[in-house]
Amino acid sequence: MGMLDGRTGVIFGVANSRSIAWAIAQSLSREGMRLAFTYQGERLKEGVTELATTLPGSLILPCDVTIDSEIAAVFRTVDREFGRLDTFVHSVAFAPKHELEGPFSETTSREGFKLAHDISSYSLVAMAREATPVFEKNGGGSILALTYYGSTKVIPGYNLMGLAKASLEAGVRYLAAELGAKNIRVNAISAGPVNTLAARGIRGFTTMMRHHEKLSPLHRNVELREVGDAALFLVSPMASGITGEVMFVDCGYNIVAV
Repeated sequence: MGMLDGRTGVIFGVANSRSIAWAIAQSLSREGMRLAFTYQGERLKEGVTELATTLPGSLILPCDVTIDSEIAAVFRTVDREFGRLDTFVHSVAFAPKHELEGPFSETTSREGFKLAHDISSYSLVAMAREATPVFEKNGGGSILALTYYGSTKVIPGYNLMGLAKASLEAGVRYLAAELGAKNIRVNAISAGPVNTLAARGIRGFTTMMRHHEKLSPLHRNVELREVGDAALFLVSPMASGITGEVMFVDCGYNIVAV
């Protein structure tokens, strides 16, 4: 039996088989968790469906995270179809590509700023609000978000996303403080660079990968499997005393003064 048998979760943000969200889904499913997956628009539906149907009992639902009613509909449906909710994973981020490519002050527009924070940070708050009453029916739950080191250090080419991730991490702490009384834990993973579709949109990403590999204490880059298994730990009963934390899964890069 798996450690998550009988438990259920929702994964927001699977893009393809190389996405961090999919690695997390595989780790959770391996230990028995039944999962729901969301997709935004018909363009992404086929790919998400193809992956999700490889895991037993999966549910596939539409969700544009900028629309509150669609977020609410996801959790209503999960409550109805699964009968309980134990966790959700927020692996959603976006900033206009052209606003990541030039000098930060020159390329960051007011509209781009709003959009990046709406999708990458506010959506976590909106999801938590809708998930809380469903969690409470089962005595609590766990929320996990994905962040990156560019939230606290200047990473060339990360620009606006660094601000959005800093906001996301603050949201993790504030939600953890508020929801702890309801036995709902809120944490984040800060993963090292992995070759995902989103990461390839960052200028100089290949150079970044080589830099991490050279300077991290483990002298390599993190693997998707390792991020998935760290997520498994954080949403499982093994991490029942952990909330409001950002766990680095980056082969130790964050401890090095570079």
